[in-house]
Amino acid sequence: MRGDKVFVDTNVLVYAYDLDAGHKHRIALDIMKDLWASGLGTLSTQILQEFFVTVTKKIPAPIDPAFARETIKRLSKWDTVIIDIETIIEATELQERYRYSFWDSLVVAAAFAGGATTVLSEDFADNHKIKGLTVRNPFV
Repeated sequence: MRGDKVFVDTNVLVYAYDLDAGHKHRIALDIMKDLWASGLGTLSTQILQEFFVTVTKKIPAPIDPAFARETIKRLSKWDTVIIDIETIIEATELQERYRYSFWDSLVVAAAFAGGATTVLSEDFADNHKIKGLTVRNPFV
């Protein structure tokens, strides 16, 4: 990961704030600390939206919306890809070619748009390669 941008999927962010996530919580916390220290973390507006909904409504012990909002403000210091029409079109092409869900395809398209070389996500097979991008599942 040295010197290369790392795109973080929603599940990694959520586990970092979900105290009930056990070993995934500890792994995600370490990842987040490393990315804050290195300055290599990248995400997208999609990820921030999904993060807010998930941590305030869908985890066993939801966090306060004001805290989630402040977390999003802090995360906005990372390189953040704004989902635009070109990214959406790229996602539809990835979905068609690789048969991913549209939302997973949008993650990959945003990672491309943000110049990342790695995506951290549990939604893909570990060490999966897509057009020069490596998807790593940090929880395996």
